[in-house]
Amino acid sequence: MSRYAFDSGRRALVVSWATGAGDVAVTVAMLPVATSESDALRLAEQLTFLAAAAWRTYTHPASATLDLTAGSEGWRRHGDRAAFVNVLTAIRHPHLPRDGAVLQSYVIVDEAAHRAGRALHAIGDSELTDRVVVDVRAELDAIEQAERGELSGRARQAIALTRADASPVQVAAADVVLAGDPFGDARLFTEVDPVAAAVAAAHWLYAAATVTARRVGLDPGQVVVEADNIEALAHESPTVVLERMDAGETPRQVVLGLIADAMVVAGGEIPDLDGLLAMVEEAHVRADSLGERAEEAREALMPRRLTPLDPARPAMDLLEDLLSGIHGCWLLYREYADDADDVDDMDTDPADTADTVDTGLDDVDDSTTGELRDEQVAVAFLAEVRAEAAVRRFDLL
Repeated sequence: MSRYAFDSGRRALVVSWATGAGDVAVTVAMLPVATSESDALRLAEQLTFLAAAAWRTYTHPASATLDLTAGSEGWRRHGDRAAFVNVLTAIRHPHLPRDGAVLQSYVIVDEAAHRAGRALHAIGDSELTDRVVVDVRAELDAIEQAERGELSGRARQAIALTRADASPVQVAAADVVLAGDPFGDARLFTEVDPVAAAVAAAHWLYAAATVTARRVGLDPGQVVVEADNIEALAHESPTVVLERMDAGETPRQVVLGLIADAMVVAGGEIPDLDGLLAMVEEAHVRADSLGERAEEAREALMPRRLTPLDPARPAMDLLEDLLSGIHGCWLLYREYADDADDVDDMDTDPADTADTVDTGLDDVDDSTTGELRDEQVAVAFLAEVRAEAAVRRFDLL
């Protein structure tokens, strides 16, 4: 989200925001000479609070809740988003103290706008107010643009946020990137909403795990854990994703579920208390069955985390883990090829995929170098993964 600051050297109000590849800063307005430092800092603080409240309607949309009845969380979120239409008016005409009291709104976005307006009122400069209104309008426009899945200009700051929903437009954009390179590239982190990118990455991870599992005789949910024996990988969250998808959930359902839990943890709450207590009870039961080793086992079996994701950056953390999982699938696929007595045994069985995939491995002979062999195996792996992803494309619809 945008953050406002007072540049004391220039006596300027500035605003900055993340882009996924560094931050951008612009000058909002030069402050009147008579403006005290405390008033300038207060204005910057209240505008930052307003930006945070406004962007929360993007990261926590009412559409991500199940209940919109009066008094519910969904109802409150809807009220915050609806308050956008009154923000600029509130900034120009805020509630001011009267008889020692000031009217306050229960709608956070509305109240934030009035607080920013009161900070401007204390400075008392109409030109400054006009410039702030123009900038806040640009901020609200950026949020509306991000909601449409258009992450350009000021709306690019959405790339650095975690949203409780995923734009179909952004999921499709991420899918195009992964179709070009199933291992992913920098565009997933600098041009696409991270939650939407994670949904697409989950789809491609499952395709890669299915292809690899077929080769080595495992279930898809075992692939990344097995690959961790070859190279240290972030295997916990990819394995959860694979197991849930193998049980019938869609990439969107799994990713949004994990993200929602992490956001609850970030808010200081426990997402699934009953599930946590069940895990603790199971740890006690299993440990007690081990006799003298009970205490040691109990320590090892107890749950350590409320979410497999980093609560401070759950979407980006999950995306990184899923791409690591795809890399792990490749490691295990390549390991199988390296262990094979005859590379020709790696030819794709047409019955394994909807379309016959030409792996290109038939031409590999004893003179092939290790580097060329890896390149040939990679071509085979990617061809199979793309074919599998195409077969399961309905998962992303």
